[in-house]
Amino acid sequence: MSPRDWVKTLAGYREPNQMRSVVELAITIGPFVALWALAWWSLSVSYWLTLAISIANAAFLLRLFTIQHDCGHGAFFKSRVVSDWVGRFLGLLTLTPYDVWRRTHAVHHGAAGNLDRRGMGDIHTKTVAEYQALSSWEQLQYRLYRHPVTLFAFAPGYLFFLQNRLPLGLMNAGRYWISAMGTNAAILIALAVIWYFGGMMPVLLIFVPSTLIAATAGMWLFYVQHQFEATQWDHESEWQVHDAALYGSSYYVLPPVLNWFSANIGMHHVHHLYARIPFYRLPEVLRDHQELARANRMTIRESLTSARLHLWDEKTRRLVSFRQARALYG
Repeated sequence: MSPRDWVKTLAGYREPNQMRSVVELAITIGPFVALWALAWWSLSVSYWLTLAISIANAAFLLRLFTIQHDCGHGAFFKSRVVSDWVGRFLGLLTLTPYDVWRRTHAVHHGAAGNLDRRGMGDIHTKTVAEYQALSSWEQLQYRLYRHPVTLFAFAPGYLFFLQNRLPLGLMNAGRYWISAMGTNAAILIALAVIWYFGGMMPVLLIFVPSTLIAATAGMWLFYVQHQFEATQWDHESEWQVHDAALYGSSYYVLPPVLNWFSANIGMHHVHHLYARIPFYRLPEVLRDHQELARANRMTIRESLTSARLHLWDEKTRRLVSFRQARALYG
């Protein structure tokens, strides 16, 4: 079946179950709030216990972000208005200005795999030829940017604590400034209340660790969704959105518990083919359509090698490492 034909088939899975959506939200935000309270209580017992609870709570924060992600696609509730306001509320917890993120993420979906429309909502990827045309200093900058320490140690904190504070890429539109500044104001008020009642330690041992770990996990998931050897990139003249969705997105095969905490975001090829499918219906798609269940599969072990891939080779049509590019082209 062609990617375009799959879209017609997947449309049958788009309707959310209102009660299921409410339950999924409740069983995520409830434990998140409870663990926050437990971590706060544990400050009087042991800072190490507080840190451990905060690390565990990062998993629920990650799930809240993926629910926010479904809201952004209008997939979580039948009402777009309800989805948007739930998404805005969750954006306060995930430090993400919802309307800004929704727009940049829409750009990502509309341009994923397009070599002529890179730069917003994605991890920047150069072709081998582009990299070879750079000066030595520019090559060093790109190598530093693509290094795992940068992408998975520094970038998550920078993205959620700093970059999200401004509507970068959308600076000329007032609605996105309102989204960013409104989110910032709400976060500052919440932190001020936490500081007033608990001092510095709830911020340092609960808020910061859970946010950083959730952000790092989210960064890794976003990376492996499109950065794998057999992904697909094309120039505008050859690019087709449905082909890019199916062939340029991975199916990250995770244990059930990790699928739950990541809200099935690893089933990313299906999500890109039809973004309006609620996350809890994605496994249903794979059960019904074995062709999709076999496509672009990537295990956790296999995914680790993708961190060493940095450049798109237009001749072999695969993502390669700097070493492989040098061996192929000198």
